[in-house]
Amino acid sequence: MAEAHYDLFNPVIARSTIPDKISIDNQAISQSNKSLPTLFELYQIYDRINDEYFGGRLPRTRILYSNRMLIAGSFSPAKNEIRIGKKYHEIFPEEIEDTLKHEMIHIINLNHDARFRQLASKMGASLKARSHPKLRGNYKYLYYCPACGTEYARRKRLRMASCGICSKGRGFDSRFKLKLLKSEAAKK
Repeated sequence: MAEAHYDLFNPVIARSTIPDKISIDNQAISQSNKSLPTLFELYQIYDRINDEYFGGRLPRTRILYSNRMLIAGSFSPAKNEIRIGKKYHEIFPEEIEDTLKHEMIHIINLNHDARFRQLASKMGASLKARSHPKLRGNYKYLYYCPACGTEYARRKRLRMASCGICSKGRGFDSRFKLKLLKSEAAKK
């Protein structure tokens, strides 16, 4: 599916290529937090976004909540599955639709490249989720960038890492090498 290149905003609709709806596990629909949409409602939102922005051409994808994720959402092409971070959306429930839009773009464009950003802009989808102190999770190490002060919480010790904001490209930049601010391992 990643190789498919649809003209998403062409009015010609090819609905016959869409498989039947995936059945919804009724047991998974029940949730402890009633402020979040049920899985059935998530599928309704998915269908509406699919019709409105993709002409109904996206294939049916499994959607589920994850109690473990600390991020807004993720798309797994191998499983054809969108996971919605329950903890994130309990803090930011108004962002469910935005997260679905973002993850639905990943169905046809896996990377956050220029094409992804163009589609997200047309749809009004954000490129990055918000941060919140409750979403940091359990970390052993806290690093910071000496240039901009950005903090990076990590579960594993970093050896050669530089600030993702200050470093250009994906390579290590010694000018912005992260410094250890706090270590839980040092307390033991």
